[in-house]
Order: sequence, then structure tokens, then C-alpha cells
Amino acid sequence: MAAGKEAVRDKQSQLQALTSEYCRANLDDEYDELCRQLIAKMARKRDVPFLSGRLEIWAAATIYAIGTINFLFDRDTQPYVHQSSICEHFGANQTTVGQKSKRIRDMFKMGPFGSEFVTQERHRANPFNRMATVNGMIVMLDP
Repeated sequence: MAAGKEAVRDKQSQLQALTSEYCRANLDDEYDELCRQLIAKMARKRDVPFLSGRLEIWAAATIYAIGTINFLFDRDTQPYVHQSSICEHFGANQTTVGQKSKRIRDMFKMGPFGSEFVTQERHRANPFNRMATVNGMIVMLDP
């Protein structure tokens, strides 16, 4: 079993290096840290998803998953990149990356209104953070 843990650590390290390189060159430190957290969480799964398949595809899918819930592909947000640029960087097919990204998002129930894996900007913009339940009624709090 120790060889299995060592294999996971080795692949995890390689995957983090790939995502870090892309994030530092094209995004920012916050995306790099969110990718690290997501990779670490994937590594703790019983069936570690990135043990099979090309690590470049998993790296692209990790960034793609984080980017999807943080509106990275919206031209009005900063940072902004196009989905195809992530796939081109890693030499991966966009359909395959999109499917693996969806698998990751489903695995961890990731969404734009969650609190895990979202950027500080997305967290501040989340309207649900300004709501509370008072006597069974949902009310908006002052900003």
C-alpha cells in the first residue's frame, strides 16, 4: 500500500507543477493556490482520478474546473483566458478537458455559489453571502 501512496504523491507533485507553471504565467497566485487545494483534495479520494490518463489533461481539467466556477472564461472578469488557450498550452483536446473538468466539479459539488475553490472576488460578489434567515424568512443584510 505504501507504493500506492508514493505513486499518488509523485503524480500529485507533477500535477501541481504543471498547474503552477500555467497559473503563474497566465493567471495569478490565487488560482495557483486554488488548484493546489483541489489537487490535494483529489489525492485524498479513495479512487484518485489523476492516477490514470495523461497528467497534462488532468492539469488542464483542474484549471478548467476552477476557472468555470470563477467565471475565468468571461471577458469581463480579470484574470481572463479563453478555454482553448488552456487546452492548447497542455496539448489536450477541449472536449476531453471539458469532460474531466465536469467530472471534477461533480465529484466535489463545485459551483459558483459555493465557498470552496472560489476566488476572493467571487466570494465577495456572491449574493447569498448577504442573506440570512430571520424567523423563517430570508432577508438581505446591509452590504
